[in-house]
Amino acid sequence: MVALKLGRIGNSVGAVFPKEALARMNVDQGDVLYLTEAPGGYRLTPYEPQFEAQMEAARRIMKTRRNALRELAKE
Repeated sequence: MVALKLGRIGNSVGAVFPKEALARMNVDQGDVLYLTEAPGGYRLTPYEPQFEAQMEAARRIMKTRRNALRELAKE
């Protein structure tokens, strides 16, 4: 668990993240993070949930239709 301290940034409130947490999430200043509801609270992630769901569907299709995709790639 990582504790974040909230502070005032202009008219807004922001959080300061430790370098280790940013490195683990593979994000840097200016990147976008997504705050989504999760069981028991919230989840902060650098991945867009809708895009991640679409990619998971694409991975399943690519796995089950591997031969058809290989033939299409030849053309």
